Amino acid sequence: MDWTEKYRPQTLDGVVGNPTAVNSLRAWARSWEKGIPEVRVAVLRGPPGVGKTTSVEALAREMGWSIIEMNASDQRTGKAIEDVALRGSRFETFRDDGSFTRSSEGGRKLIVLDEADNFYGNSDKGAMPVVNSLIKETRQPVVLIVNDFYELSRKSSAVNDSTLQITFKKPQAGTIAKALYRIAEAEGVEVEPAAMEIIAENANGDMRAAVRNLESLALGQDVVTEEMADGLSPRDTRSDIYDLMKAVFLGGDPAEARRRAMEVDEDPGMVLMWIDENMPTECTDTGDLIRGYEKLSRADIFMSRVYRRQYYRFWSYAKDLMTFGVCASKRTRSRPGTRINFPSYLGRMSRSKKVRMLRGSISLKLAEHLHTTTRRVQNDVVPYVRTMISNDADLRLALTDELDLDADELGLLMAKKTDSKAVTSVIKEVEALRLKRIATAVPKEQPTVSIDIPVPRPRAPAKDPSPEPAKATVQKAEPPKPKTTKANGQRSLFDF
Repeated sequence: MDWTEKYRPQTLDGVVGNPTAVNSLRAWARSWEKGIPEVRVAVLRGPPGVGKTTSVEALAREMGWSIIEMNASDQRTGKAIEDVALRGSRFETFRDDGSFTRSSEGGRKLIVLDEADNFYGNSDKGAMPVVNSLIKETRQPVVLIVNDFYELSRKSSAVNDSTLQITFKKPQAGTIAKALYRIAEAEGVEVEPAAMEIIAENANGDMRAAVRNLESLALGQDVVTEEMADGLSPRDTRSDIYDLMKAVFLGGDPAEARRRAMEVDEDPGMVLMWIDENMPTECTDTGDLIRGYEKLSRADIFMSRVYRRQYYRFWSYAKDLMTFGVCASKRTRSRPGTRINFPSYLGRMSRSKKVRMLRGSISLKLAEHLHTTTRRVQNDVVPYVRTMISNDADLRLALTDELDLDADELGLLMAKKTDSKAVTSVIKEVEALRLKRIATAVPKEQPTVSIDIPVPRPRAPAKDPSPEPAKATVQKAEPPKPKTTKANGQRSLFDF
């Protein structure tokens, strides 16, 4: 058996390196004993191999809950999540032995969405709207496991506002070494201290990778030496945007902030928006704020030169100013407990996406009807149309019918909600008008068409193929014609 499965912790107390996260997860689970809590969903965030999935499984065993899990290998379309997770979160549960338990008696099932930050393409089509509904409507505890919280939060504001976010950090090398020593002792393998130090350091905080490295070296061996461990290559890791923000505002080391910026897979424009959003809350001193924005403005100048001249070498100057420069400008410590915020501009753009799509659809319909451009419609026509349809009921009805506007488009033009009485009444009138138009277009009496179908003649009886006997024919004798006598010397005209 794989050592990562053989020595997987069975209780929350066995999870190493993250006592604060484990206690927060346990407290959230116990809040379900009193009923449905205010925060129904927990998000476990952190790099791979730090114990997120192990903690969830240990929590279910500790609380006596059954688990419904969906990971990246499953089909996770909106319909699949709705069928498995959303419906499962609304009803009572059965235990693993088949016995029925009520939620009021402590019987819960834990809904787990592993790798929830990896909803991509047609294979996961429609997943995020169902996840949003799950966050708001679940009647059972739900855990989302993510490696990159930023990737998930940019798709859903509910993840930021309506969930408990628990961060799992990389355990220290010394903590990893202690756990590896216990595994080696259970397997009867001796590990030299220098070799153990190399294994723990090369794992770079990934406990699962450390256990697998130890297993690969100890396979068929009684002693793991330093020479054997020297063959291990260090684990390559990437930083996320949250690690970069902490290095810029909380680390106090400008060189480390610059190094983190090189590891983050984000363009400088996105990094600049994150720093701009969090600087007012992280830089409480006026001097720090002035110096920080001075460096950030210089970075913005270099960014504009990149876009104007298409000279991308200026990106390095912009990144250095917005990371090294801002970090060096900060001379006072931040207030404890501050939270790194998602850029509000991106949040507003995400929330207004539907409105912008509706505005484009209305402009296109008006442009086709008026034989002009969509830009001119947006600038010169739409403002006047809004005023006219708000004051003229007949024009509102005619325009909705002519342009085939739906409830969302009409509500945007009238500045009303889609389900408001003013919008729904117009839609109903248009539907009645169209039904009436269809009814009047069809004639009441349809002309009857008669079709003469020829009646088939009866078949003649089949003839007997055998030859019939010949019949004797009797010819009747014609009576002799009477002889005519002419007088001598008398001739007729026909004699000549």
